Amino acid sequence: MHEIALGEVTITRVVEYFGSVDMTPAEFFPESSPDSWEEHRHWLEPDFVAGGEFVAAVQTWVLRSEGRTILIDTGVGNHRERPEAPIWDNLETDFPGNLARAGVRPEDVDVVVNTHLHVDHVGWNTHRENDSWVPTFPNATYLIPRRDFDFWNPANGRQRNRHMFEDSITPVHQEGRTLLWDDSYRIDGNLRLDLAAGHTPGSSVVTLESGSDRAVFVGDLMHSAYQFAEPDTNSCFCEDPARARATRHRVLGWAADNNALVLPAHLGGHGAAEINRDGSRFAIRRWAPFSRL
Repeated sequence: MHEIALGEVTITRVVEYFGSVDMTPAEFFPESSPDSWEEHRHWLEPDFVAGGEFVAAVQTWVLRSEGRTILIDTGVGNHRERPEAPIWDNLETDFPGNLARAGVRPEDVDVVVNTHLHVDHVGWNTHRENDSWVPTFPNATYLIPRRDFDFWNPANGRQRNRHMFEDSITPVHQEGRTLLWDDSYRIDGNLRLDLAAGHTPGSSVVTLESGSDRAVFVGDLMHSAYQFAEPDTNSCFCEDPARARATRHRVLGWAADNNALVLPAHLGGHGAAEINRDGSRFAIRRWAPFSRL
């Protein structure tokens, strides 16, 4: 099962990739210690660590809310030049087919949320057509955090991630399909976007509140279930480590206190979990009922 309902919102998990990202846990989380990974190994293997490699998913959350279809993050994309991230260079997957099997046609998507602008969250914003990059979801509004748009924009002098910006952001912006937001943005009566900076300047979370149900889609606030137990640990990709740490504690604390399902972008296994406070850490109370990858 890759679909659940929370209140009046249906959530479908659509996976683009699952496996090693060609890094060890120590490389991906340089602030962590081998002893810590050994302490948690019994419950992290094989969904989050396998064969000494860090294991992750790249996935899109499809939400159906108030009659609209909303995508949260759009993965890596095919046929992209990614010199900064060789594992994603010229990737080729059947993500469009996976979307179709989930009942999603590109023209039916109303809203695309990019929680932040990293290569593995924006790739299917566009696809290649007649040697040009064009919006994959031609009728959608693309909600992009203004702070990330400004931070990564090559026009502002930043060349890192230039390829990502040029093939996945500029084409939808030039088509007038983007809405650049800041601080907070109400998607509909069930869904709200909020700034959750640290991983990047514009990193954001989507909060779902429908009836008595609560959930929070946290993007890259965390990359592994390990960070439930060790929330002070950042990935090597966090732009502002201190702020990322504080934001993670704040958002996970809210989730624990409000019985909210936490849905990160990259969790393998069951993909999401409800959590409890465990002192200054958090513990899994219950995994989501999504099928295990």
